[in-house]
Amino acid sequence: MHASLQPGLTARLDYLVPAERTVPYLLPESAYFAALPSVLATGYLVGVVEWTCMRALDGHLDDGEQTLGVHVDLSHEAPTPPGSTLTVQADLSSVDGKQLTFTVHAHDDAGTVCRGTHRRAVINTERFHERLRTRTTASHRSHAPEAR
Repeated sequence: MHASLQPGLTARLDYLVPAERTVPYLLPESAYFAALPSVLATGYLVGVVEWTCMRALDGHLDDGEQTLGVHVDLSHEAPTPPGSTLTVQADLSSVDGKQLTFTVHAHDDAGTVCRGTHRRAVINTERFHERLRTRTTASHRSHAPEAR
């Protein structure tokens, strides 16, 4: 992490909501989602918030570092129809070791859509992938058929 990774970093993202980011597209194999209105899905809203937070970190991480979302505490207060622009503002409010906490607010032309906090952890990408390989290998072993 660069010394510049300090509270006060900000990012803004203007996101034009496409039809493919509405609730029926979230998990199209689910009849429950398919039957819901075509408004921005909470799952996609979370992704746009994460994207905005990652943008705030541009140029502040060392080579070989990335961040992963580890906690989300967001409201979803109003529907945003496709074709609307969602504006997300993310402010890095605290840095505690490798834990980064963002305060976020999102709105569209009609008003507030989302507010809350999002926490990301700085990871060493290579170590993370090694840990993932270990979990993947262990998972495959535990699901392998027993020898007879």
